[in-house]
Amino acid sequence: MTKAKTREFTHHTIEQNSDYEGKVVCTLIERKADKKSTKAFLYLHGFNDYFFQSHLADWANDAGMNFYALELRKYGRSLLPHQTPNDFREYHEYFEDIDRAIDFIRSDEKNEHLTFMGHSTGGLLAALYADEHKEEKKVDLLILNSPFFEFNVPAILKKTFLPLMTTLGKSFPGMPSPVGLDKGYGYSIHQSHHGIWDYELKWKPDAGFKIHASWIRAIHLAHLKVQQGLDIPCPVLLMYSGKSVAPGNYKQEMQEADAVLNVADIEKFGKNIGKKVEHIAFKGGLHDLLLSKKEVQKAVMEKMTTFITDHS
Repeated sequence: MTKAKTREFTHHTIEQNSDYEGKVVCTLIERKADKKSTKAFLYLHGFNDYFFQSHLADWANDAGMNFYALELRKYGRSLLPHQTPNDFREYHEYFEDIDRAIDFIRSDEKNEHLTFMGHSTGGLLAALYADEHKEEKKVDLLILNSPFFEFNVPAILKKTFLPLMTTLGKSFPGMPSPVGLDKGYGYSIHQSHHGIWDYELKWKPDAGFKIHASWIRAIHLAHLKVQQGLDIPCPVLLMYSGKSVAPGNYKQEMQEADAVLNVADIEKFGKNIGKKVEHIAFKGGLHDLLLSKKEVQKAVMEKMTTFITDHS
């Protein structure tokens, strides 16, 4: 592990075992609370994403928690020149990165309480991780920010396209998908278009990176696992927007709705992930609730504070 300080955050580059493309690293970003604490908050980004939400770290530190953000292999600061951006073949690949991050947070940094937060694909992975590691009790509290529990595509594509790409993805992982992300959501949040946020477009391009059959297969199988039901033992806070708007080209409605996922899917499948799940919808919330307008951000953070306080 190597580390370097960038502004007020410390970045830890963690070398992992090589995979089918070669060398692999993940990146753990850290900022300690002002006063000594044994409570930690770990954030996991979504697809076509990386950590840039420094206001989340401000909130966590102000709440007395040591803040950490994990950038998975082939994302953001962990993306290496020889790698296919954001691609993977099986969701357990990412568990190696999460394991290293949590081991560092708990064993090396001596944190005794861990709140794990995942956004979108990160929420999907965080839920699966908490379920499969329940005996080890690595996660004390789980917060899901618009978790990606189902593809937001027409029913006919769920019956035809997804099974076909899942089958092809096993034998032809590098086969490009004929469909990908739309630019509308990216246009709604980046300051160069209609949004207010500044971030690296090389790590989070408006229309995302090219999607391959391997990615669709891996996500679809992860979805099926969630949709069959999980048994997460720790308290879970499940958060999402009050409504969705159809993905596509930018439109004004994208400023107050989820333009990526169908919130009805989040509600539906979120009911069966554990016995201690609290649902809350935020009117005017974007897909990433943390990138919503200030009053929504404030409501989201107040709810997270209450949730953590009530279960600590």
